[in-house]
Amino acid sequence: MPPATHRVVLALLAAAALSLTACGASGGGSGDDAATTLGEKEGSVSILARPGYVEDGSNQPAVDWVSPFEKDTGCTVTSTIYDTSDQAFNLMKSGEYDVIAASGDASVRLIDAGILAPTNTDLIPNYAGIYDYLKMQPWNSLDGVAYGVPHGYGANLLMYNADVVSPAPTSWDVVFDKGDAYSGKVTAYDSPIYIADAALYLMTHRAVLGIQNPYALDTDQLAAAVTLLTEQRGNIGEYWSDYRKAIQSFESGDAVVGTTWQVIANGLADGFATEVTVPSEGVTGWSDTWMIASGAKNPNCAYAWLNYIASPEANGQATGFFGQAPSSQAACEFRSAGSCGAYHAGDADYASTIWFWVTPVADCLDGRSDVRCTDYADWTAAWQQITR
Repeated sequence: MPPATHRVVLALLAAAALSLTACGASGGGSGDDAATTLGEKEGSVSILARPGYVEDGSNQPAVDWVSPFEKDTGCTVTSTIYDTSDQAFNLMKSGEYDVIAASGDASVRLIDAGILAPTNTDLIPNYAGIYDYLKMQPWNSLDGVAYGVPHGYGANLLMYNADVVSPAPTSWDVVFDKGDAYSGKVTAYDSPIYIADAALYLMTHRAVLGIQNPYALDTDQLAAAVTLLTEQRGNIGEYWSDYRKAIQSFESGDAVVGTTWQVIANGLADGFATEVTVPSEGVTGWSDTWMIASGAKNPNCAYAWLNYIASPEANGQATGFFGQAPSSQAACEFRSAGSCGAYHAGDADYASTIWFWVTPVADCLDGRSDVRCTDYADWTAAWQQITR
């Protein structure tokens, strides 16, 4: 598991949270600016999330965990979909959203920018049932203070068309050093955070670089990752951020090998000879967190949503639909048979092998103090250089 890091910028809970009393709170991972009481629900809540996280039956009538929440709480849900963490960060800056489901490559930036409020988990009864290894991590806490409620997690896996890619790959070299064999049909995730996948590969194959954490790269280490990704660029047929388009690329044959999520593999039509594997170098991944905006207009409904979506039934439905591990063992009762085992739910040792997304910062996440590490702005500039 990537080591925890200390960040010095504290996000403040906005005084505009009218019906929440902000003062010192004890226990539950609460900070001095976290709410201590809940007031009357405002009647609505605005949510920003990835596709498949806030389903109300309008896409598939049988897929609906929003309507029960609205009926039980009186809080009407409006939701907006984002595809990348950069989009999510920019949308949250607008102040129009009460709640976001954020990955680690956005959550740290949001906390440091003061856009998110500390979370008093004492006000969220279902928090107690969440796996301990998902709580108080570098991507959802700061200085011992909780920022949000873990939702679900998954790995960035390697998928390949077994009819085309042979022999079956066991290494990420099939998309890097040996990617020429499938030139034009390699696919990769379209985000600066994908640089970490190249860094993870270099940890094994260019040990002389001394990379210890794929999110903690000094200037020379970042340059090496950029070189590898620039070489890969010639073999990329398509970068993807919308998992639905990734499904289409594999079904059409435009892509035969590359980075995937389990939901992509699950979404392929029957008859496609695709396989998913964990390469020998390991994997990056995501652990998403439901978080409340510091300037939330509807903080009471926001807290109600965080508690509801952490309930075993709602969490089981939502994470099962998207294709990821749930946040609690109790949620497995509301998943299809065998699915929790397939995603290694509850397996802390397995989760510790995933390098979950964390925003790169100048204070090196690997503990080095004698060098400045590159931050997310550096990674963004590098990604623009790679993909231009």
